[in-house]
Amino acid sequence: MPITPTYPGVYIEEIPSGVRTITGVATSITAFIGRAWRGPENDPITINSYGDYERIFGGLWVESSMSYAVRDFYLNGGSQAIIVRLHNGATAATLDLPTGALEEDDKFLPLVAANVGEWGNNLKAIVDYETKDKDEQNPDASLFNLTIFDANGATEKFLNVSIDQTNSRYLPKVLEQNSALVRVAKQLGVWKVPDVRPSIIPVKTPIAATSGTKGSTLNVGDFTGDGKEDNKEGLYALKKADLFNLLCIPPHVLDGDIEPALITAAATYCEERRAMLLIDPPSDWMNKEAAKAGIGEGVGTTSKNAAIFFPRLRQANLLRDNQIETFAPCGAIAGIFARTDAQRGVWKAPAGLEATLNGVPALSVSLTDGENGQLNPLGINCLRSFPGVGRVVWGSRTLQGADRLASEWKYIPVRRLTLFLEESLYRGTQWVVFEPNDEPLWSQIRLNIGAFMNNLFRQGAFQGKSPREAYFVKCDKETTTQNDIDLGIVNIIVGFAPLKPAEFVIIKFQQIAGNIIT
Repeated sequence: MPITPTYPGVYIEEIPSGVRTITGVATSITAFIGRAWRGPENDPITINSYGDYERIFGGLWVESSMSYAVRDFYLNGGSQAIIVRLHNGATAATLDLPTGALEEDDKFLPLVAANVGEWGNNLKAIVDYETKDKDEQNPDASLFNLTIFDANGATEKFLNVSIDQTNSRYLPKVLEQNSALVRVAKQLGVWKVPDVRPSIIPVKTPIAATSGTKGSTLNVGDFTGDGKEDNKEGLYALKKADLFNLLCIPPHVLDGDIEPALITAAATYCEERRAMLLIDPPSDWMNKEAAKAGIGEGVGTTSKNAAIFFPRLRQANLLRDNQIETFAPCGAIAGIFARTDAQRGVWKAPAGLEATLNGVPALSVSLTDGENGQLNPLGINCLRSFPGVGRVVWGSRTLQGADRLASEWKYIPVRRLTLFLEESLYRGTQWVVFEPNDEPLWSQIRLNIGAFMNNLFRQGAFQGKSPREAYFVKCDKETTTQNDIDLGIVNIIVGFAPLKPAEFVIIKFQQIAGNIIT
């Protein structure tokens, strides 16, 4: 800060350098939306392994294609995921603890499973009075211990709790803050605790929870229905997440599809959030001709922020005695995106011989080079099987990738690199807001964005032999006129030369005639 000299002598003042380092955002955080066996609803939960998914959401469930997609994501190199659990009419299991009160309304303390689903029916409760002061002359009669068992092995024990709201161990608050299994039931937002504050009767034989239901199959209304966006529910629960880069919405059932209207809404939201939507092929795409006809009729979007992969995967279903069944590929594809980003960078196409599909013994449709050659120009990314290599991703086009569209957003790595730059610079230039809008600010902007772009150039993100050929950053009196300054606007132009994948490798052979002696 400026120094005001008051006495003769030497003063030290630190001058800001103007350097504000821009950090690149993550590129492969994948959001999954769908049904799960258990877990919070309409709340984006970040996980870092499939073990996290099993602990929070219950692992594989035969009625949840999302659970299989998340498994494939981690099998293929995925790192961080955001899970949004939805349900359609599911209810939470309930469990009543007897209180010993005479009044009908106060005879039970109602507990409810922490979230909806049949899983809650596995809960049981035991109450005992082995409290901290049980051996004293005048023990606190309101204290008791509550133990909750889950048939899957989880156990929670809450010692010295009470239903007296003046007690520091007030049970509703203790469960709300510390239990992953149960809560005290609420009515109109108020805990349903008996008014007379009776003691809980000791329960030696476990009391079982009942009435938990799994609900029905999801539909488009559960994702984008009335009020969902305003309430940040369904698809729009992701508004509560800071950042995601890839979005997967697996089919509502294992061998089913999602509605084109949902794909449309999801692609629109991805464009808003600078993310990519990975679309599964419809279940009736059973051959090349069906895929050609299907893409011609439309899949719900032609967004530059969306890509479709064909065919589906053939894998063993662990919940059905390892029978081979067909699964959606979006989770495995997202994992390959994450693996490629970590190994090579977001500018590398997530396809080729390195993009092997782990845990995938077969594909639902076997494609030849000729069939691949008919689908690729339509913007369909093919999954192929090659001898000695296995199953691989053999295409890297967006839904703007059809040759007839001649779009600049034809390739996935070009689009994803652009989204990465947009999000990184959006976050990295927030400090500019309200700064004095003149040359000193413009020079700082050029310095910081230029340093960020040069670092990417050195990593091989752009074309060109020199930074001058690879990118430019312009912010001066030409981009920001006096009228812009008067309106409070500063204009920054960033240009870059993206790398495009070598889709077609052409090797030309010519026979050498040799020396002809005349």
